[in-house]
Amino acid sequence: MTPDPITKLMLDILRMPPAASAHAADVDQLMVLVHWLMAILFTGWSIFFVYVLVRFRRGAHPVADPRGVRGRWSTFVEGGVLVAEVILLAFFSIPAWSSRVDAFPSAQQSTVVRVVAEQFAWNVHYPGADGAFGRTDVTFLSATNPLGLDRSDPAARDDVTTINRLNLPMGRPVIVYLSTKDMVHSFTLPQMRVKQDAVPGTVQPVWFTPTRTGEWEIACSQLCGLGHYRMRGFYSVQTREDFASWLAAETAALAPR
Repeated sequence: MTPDPITKLMLDILRMPPAASAHAADVDQLMVLVHWLMAILFTGWSIFFVYVLVRFRRGAHPVADPRGVRGRWSTFVEGGVLVAEVILLAFFSIPAWSSRVDAFPSAQQSTVVRVVAEQFAWNVHYPGADGAFGRTDVTFLSATNPLGLDRSDPAARDDVTTINRLNLPMGRPVIVYLSTKDMVHSFTLPQMRVKQDAVPGTVQPVWFTPTRTGEWEIACSQLCGLGHYRMRGFYSVQTREDFASWLAAETAALAPR
C-alpha cells in the first residue's frame, strides 16, 4: 500500500523508519492522523496564548476579572477535540486492532519462533524441521544454555537457538511468542511497526508479515536496568530460499561430529 502524497510528506517530517511489514501502512496512517490533530491543537492553543497575552495585558485590564472567560466557544472547541478523538478511536484505531486480532494466522502457515528476553539480551528459539519446540526447564539454565533447553528431548534435537539474532523469511507471516526471564522488557522492531512488552509470567503472541528484505536492530524500549543501553540485537529479513538455507545450515551444525 503506497501512502498518498500528504501522508508521505508527514511521514518524511516525522522521520519514520522504512515500512517493511504488511500492516505498517495502517499504523503509519494512524500516526499521521494523530500528529495532524496534535499539530492543529498546538497551532490553535499557541495563537490563543498570544491573543490572551495581548488582549488581557495589565495595561488594558489593570483589575483582574474573577469571572474568567465567558462565552461558549471554548466548549465548542473542547467538544470538537473530543469528537476528533472518538473518530480516531472508533473508525481507525479499534478497526485496525480488531482486524489484526481476527486475522491471526495459523501456525502451519507461519514461521513460529520464541523470543525470551532477559537482562540484557534477546534469546531466540526456532522449533526446527519437526515444527515442535523442545522441552525447557530452569534446571538446564546455564551461560551456554540461556533458554534451559533439554537436548535429550527428541523434539529439541533439531531446535535452533541464537542470541541477539533473529532471522525471518519475507512474504510469510511470522508469529513471535514473547516472554521474559526476569523483568519487563519491550520487544521493538521499528521497521515492522511492532512494539510489545514482555511481561514476567506471561507469553504474549505477536504477529506480522515482512514485505521487504533487510537487516535492522531489535530495540528494548523499556528501561530495564543499568545495562539497558546495550540490550540490542539484530534481525534480518531474507528471501524464503535464503532463510531455508540459513536454517538448514544452523540445524546441520547441531549434528554431532
